[in-house]
Amino acid sequence: MSFSGSVPALFSSAMLILATLALYQGFAWLQRRSGQIWLNPMLLSILVIIPCLLASDMPFEQFYRATEPLNMLLEPAIVALGFPLYQQLGQIRKQWQVIFSLLLLGALLVISISFCLTMLLLHYPQIAVSLSLKSITTPIGLALTLQLAGDTSVTAFAIILAGLFGALLGPPWLTMLKVHSAKAQGLAIGAASHALGTATISKTSYEHGAYGSLALIISAVITALISPTLITWLQLFFESPA
Repeated sequence: MSFSGSVPALFSSAMLILATLALYQGFAWLQRRSGQIWLNPMLLSILVIIPCLLASDMPFEQFYRATEPLNMLLEPAIVALGFPLYQQLGQIRKQWQVIFSLLLLGALLVISISFCLTMLLLHYPQIAVSLSLKSITTPIGLALTLQLAGDTSVTAFAIILAGLFGALLGPPWLTMLKVHSAKAQGLAIGAASHALGTATISKTSYEHGAYGSLALIISAVITALISPTLITWLQLFFESPA
């Protein structure tokens, strides 16, 4: 590519990045001012960006490439969630057996229930694989989806939805169930809604963020270890003659 041809591309990329950041920050300001949890800046940004892409006939791949510097910041952002975890490390060490047992049980239930319900309702193994991996971070979820012959686009969409639902509905739902413990709320949101849910709950307190980060990490590791075998067993069960 010539220098003269690269200048417009760089300018376009910079403008898209600035517009995306301005959009997100604007909605974040609106949420802070209103105090309404449903005004989630990520959700509202998605609801604005998708119609804009459709109206401008811009392929998503082009938008993704143009805003790739923002995507590169995802990994450092996840690492930053480990700071509150470090602050609560002493308390976590005393309870690691209970925490690990709960997260293992949670991973088993999420995978099994998601897979079985999808198979019973849709009878589509590829989608069942993808939906059963919705509660872990995107890189691990997509890697496992490829390994298990799922649909990566469905997995990516399901992961985003799980994160948004956890961020928006998780805290009020847990409060309605009279779950007020910061540890319990953090573990539940982190295990079910990965980085997006953890980032949201961490705004409540460092303790919420610490246990959310712990659940995010351990659930991802557990899922990566057990899902290939568990999903294979479930596939064989549904393929076996009645």
